[in-house]
Amino acid sequence: MNGRVTLKQVSEIAQVSPSTVSRVINQYPNVSDDVRERVLQAVRETGYQPNPAARSLARGKSQVLGLIIPKSAASVCADPFFSYVIQGVAAACMRYDYVLSLVLFHTIEDESRTVSHILSQQLLDGVIITATQRDNQSVYQLLESGIPFVLLGQHDNDQVSYVDSDNQSGAYTAVTYLLGLGYRRIATITGPLNNLAAVQRQQGYLQALRDRDQLPEDALIAVGDFTEISGYTAMQRLLPQQPEAVFVASDTMAQGAIRAVAEAGLRVPKDIALIGYDDLPPAAQTIPPLTTIRQPIKRAGYTAVETLLDILAHGAEPPRRIILPTELVIRHSCDGVRPLNREVMA
Repeated sequence: MNGRVTLKQVSEIAQVSPSTVSRVINQYPNVSDDVRERVLQAVRETGYQPNPAARSLARGKSQVLGLIIPKSAASVCADPFFSYVIQGVAAACMRYDYVLSLVLFHTIEDESRTVSHILSQQLLDGVIITATQRDNQSVYQLLESGIPFVLLGQHDNDQVSYVDSDNQSGAYTAVTYLLGLGYRRIATITGPLNNLAAVQRQQGYLQALRDRDQLPEDALIAVGDFTEISGYTAMQRLLPQQPEAVFVASDTMAQGAIRAVAEAGLRVPKDIALIGYDDLPPAAQTIPPLTTIRQPIKRAGYTAVETLLDILAHGAEPPRRIILPTELVIRHSCDGVRPLNREVMA
């Protein structure tokens, strides 16, 4: 036959309805052997090729998972953290024969409208969304829609399934390490405090100080937003307080902090020690190379896909809560300045 063969043409040759042809092609039961054979013979004769999207939707599956990153496309492209997230999610989708649909926004103001549009199309089997603000409306849109989803990052809502690293423990390890090197006047640059990961890292910082009988000082806490420029300006605010060391809640902010220290005519670690969080590739390339807390970013993305597929197979109840471990990576941004205090580290 000339041109693309349609379902209707196959149905006319097989002398059945188009819906019967669809049931045979999609391997539904309750079709007689005689009718099934007539349809299959018509398919062979015409060379009919079912539309893959239509076929998957007829089965109730699209084999497409969405990754929503509630930030502007420009900020996502500028932050290597999200590159690692995407790599992990994409690798798992490839492994399990799913197509990944990446959802970015021209501006963050587009987010709610875009997510509503995506959900209305019903073309995704499930969604992975990265955590930003604790009150992010996209999370609640997903809850209301009923579509299966997994959050990369923890959430206060007890209906949300998530995968995250152990933020509080990682920060606690970082500050304990600084204390073990003999530093006492330890500051921190936090992430935005409407972000649960940032709050947990601040809690780890505070708990480590209290467990070593160090009183936290408000003047030694500066808030950033996980960007390099925010780390730079936060470090400028901290310098007059004369901290001996600073725990920075992301490597990207730590890069900005190192620049601020250098511009003030000071040196890391001789004058101020720094420790970051993430262990992104630039951490090993700073001058000096950055001691940091490694969180398994790619693994978290991969695990989020596996968790979502488990939800698709077995239902959303109970919610899955997966916390991955972190580890301390020692380089040169806070070593060789203070004698190691084994008693404090114990």
